[in-house]
Amino acid sequence: MQKLAAQCKKSGIKIGFVPTMGYLHAGHISLAKRARKAVGSKGKVVVSIYVNPTQFAPTEDLSRYPRDLKHDAHLCREAGVDYLFVPSDVEMYPGGLTEGFSTYVSEEKLSKGMEGASRPTHFRGVTTVVAKLFNIVQADVSVFGAKDFQQAAVVRKMVRDLDFPVKIIVAPTHREADGLAMSSRNKYLNPEQRSEAIALSGAIQLARKTVRENKTVAVTKLKTTLTRYIGAFKQARLDYLEIFDPKTLKPTKQATRGSHVALAVYYGKTRLIDNGEL
Repeated sequence: MQKLAAQCKKSGIKIGFVPTMGYLHAGHISLAKRARKAVGSKGKVVVSIYVNPTQFAPTEDLSRYPRDLKHDAHLCREAGVDYLFVPSDVEMYPGGLTEGFSTYVSEEKLSKGMEGASRPTHFRGVTTVVAKLFNIVQADVSVFGAKDFQQAAVVRKMVRDLDFPVKIIVAPTHREADGLAMSSRNKYLNPEQRSEAIALSGAIQLARKTVRENKTVAVTKLKTTLTRYIGAFKQARLDYLEIFDPKTLKPTKQATRGSHVALAVYYGKTRLIDNGEL
């Protein structure tokens, strides 16, 4: 992959890159199409598929994370992706994680709250693997989804702080007809959980409506309203709900137009996330 990227660079061919963990859906494909738009018909679009072990805690779903490489390859081919990069653990972590590999990349500010607080080792794994993928693929442009808002912000900060020569594009969240954000983990939901998973997008819509009607709302009051709303869904268990400044990711005391809301909700062992601008 590195040699291929070097050949593209030498020929003046731009590379658009979409890093994924596979089990692709329409949301991923929209990112590939956005990458194509960025590099043009003469550029090359690379999609990587790698279920990265360092961003999973021991208690999380690494071993059962859904995988279907044949289907992924078919979707990528149909979408006009030029190259599918599917590295192994040995390739990504030389010598193995327990003995050989020992160099990590950590972002120290934006990664601390929300997902970082709920999953303390998660972002170190994300920034490390993304930094490695950037070094391998040598992309001019890389596209991330807005569903993982904090992740995109952390990656963008890493790129700025460490001078990676890649432009980060954040593309809109792709949703099902009922508003549920598309996610590979939606597959885990049973029918009752799936019907109640609209609690996440519903809470975002309620927050927007509340801010639209009141212009400024105390965050403590709004969080109480949203927590009560989610609590009305029998299958839903709230992990966190935060209202924050989208530039700094710091919690705010007042929710106004332009504030951001993010939340994580468990349905059984399945954990879903979503976010939106107010």
